[in-house]
Amino acid sequence: MNRRAALQASALYLIAFAAAAAGRGAEFDARVWSAWKRRFLSADGRVIDDGNGGISHSEGQGFGALLAQAQGDRTAFQQIEAWTRANLLVRRDHLMGWRWRDDMGVTPEDQVTATDGDLFRAWALLRAARDSGWSEWAGQAEEIARDIADCCLRPDPRVAGSPLLIPGSASRADAERVLINPSYIMPRALRELGHAAARPELIAAADHGETVLAELAALGAVPDWVDVTPEGYAAPVEHDYLSGYDALRVPLYLTWSGNAGHGAVKRGFDMLAQADLPDHVAVVTTLGGVLREQSNFAGYAALAELASCKESGKTTGVLSVQPYYPATLELLAALAAREGGACMQ
Repeated sequence: MNRRAALQASALYLIAFAAAAAGRGAEFDARVWSAWKRRFLSADGRVIDDGNGGISHSEGQGFGALLAQAQGDRTAFQQIEAWTRANLLVRRDHLMGWRWRDDMGVTPEDQVTATDGDLFRAWALLRAARDSGWSEWAGQAEEIARDIADCCLRPDPRVAGSPLLIPGSASRADAERVLINPSYIMPRALRELGHAAARPELIAAADHGETVLAELAALGAVPDWVDVTPEGYAAPVEHDYLSGYDALRVPLYLTWSGNAGHGAVKRGFDMLAQADLPDHVAVVTTLGGVLREQSNFAGYAALAELASCKESGKTTGVLSVQPYYPATLELLAALAAREGGACMQ
């Protein structure tokens, strides 16, 4: 598909997706959003990962900006963006350094990027200008999208012309082994940014990413990390070969992208259902489905409800004691239910 055809197809997709997504799901209410901000958002706009030593990272800033935009909270959005710009934009491109620590800021080793954070921040900025009418952010998502396209795509060693989204601009990738994190593939964000920035390779990465997720799901639980080689998928060199806290997001992003019938959504639900304690879900398993860790945090249960097409409409877990990651996933799941279109399972 040439550049013009890819962008035309993307435009038709966006029109159809908007129509399908209208009216589905329940939005998290103002009380829940206020509770999330009170616990995880500092007065100056830093999203605090209290389960990870109180650090801040590009993922949290991207998620926070997206949630603020979705909730129509312009003040929170401005605060989050202001902190991000003052503290994480330490590179020569438009991508963020991935980690900030209270005692060190962003060290040279933390200036490497994390693609999911940049992707969500760009998508939040796009939505802010396009959907919320916050015109001061116009054109800024496109700058990030172009850098993601230039720095964070690599050829699939198995399939000529099919781009893989890599975890960061400096991630290991060559003709023989490309490291990917399947949970970084957010098809809807990639397609919308590719269309907005006139970068069809991002649209191609979304399309090929869905194929990759289907292939992985056909083999077993989708892993957190995996190497793509000319011969197929292989254990990653520098990570455990498990399905865990990262892979939990795969069914979330696919459902949010209007693809609840994708094989990786069912596989994700099957993985979550491996728990053997009441009111728990599995959060880490082997790729063969052997349980390693389980949790009763409401945010992880919300992912299971989303993946099974059960709409609880509740986000009360954010009001209880659960750390940043499951609390944030709970709000993202509520947003995905609202925006993800008709359930197809």
